[in-house]
Amino acid sequence: MTLNIEEWIIRIPVLLFAITIHEYSHGKTALSLGDPTAKNAGRLSLNPIKHIDPAGAICLFLFKFGWAKPVPVNPRFFENPRRDIVLMSLSGPIANIAAALVAGIFIRYFLLPWETYQIVFINLLFMNLGLGLFNLLPIPPLDGSHVLENVLPPKAAQKYREFGRYGPLLLLGIIMFDNFARTGILNLILIGPLIYLGHLFAGDNLFKILRLM
Repeated sequence: MTLNIEEWIIRIPVLLFAITIHEYSHGKTALSLGDPTAKNAGRLSLNPIKHIDPAGAICLFLFKFGWAKPVPVNPRFFENPRRDIVLMSLSGPIANIAAALVAGIFIRYFLLPWETYQIVFINLLFMNLGLGLFNLLPIPPLDGSHVLENVLPPKAAQKYREFGRYGPLLLLGIIMFDNFARTGILNLILIGPLIYLGHLFAGDNLFKILRLM
């Protein structure tokens, strides 16, 4: 499948939408749990510019796996920090998976014969699934790392936190190595769940569209 100019024009706002709902959900959940830090920092916003991490956006745009700029969180505001950090961390990926579900419903039940329409919803489906699933990986600074750290016993969590300082370099190294050396590490981990959920949400129409693209 070649990527023409029309598809690039479509993918940019879809990418911004996926990043925005992801980070907004983190901030909104933190606020509902008592932490106003994101709101006070101006990050409780649907303005995508406030949430873009340049490296994460480039990786998501080019490689279909990436991240946004994390919203600031102060666990001291939480009534139960370990539990609430898990809830806050999961809210971003859940928002993306929910958006993918909506896109899948449109593909399954409201499929129109317009190419642009199909490209929009395919990108909404896969970009949101890609962002949501990728962020569930337990590699710092992704959301999955915060979940894992706060469900581990305290001593194990401390060791994991120490490992976290190398997480961003490890993550970027995996992405770059995977794409340029064709190791297929991320594909092995994520493509199966991504295709499974895509088909679960969109039904057989998903493959009908992909065959035409």
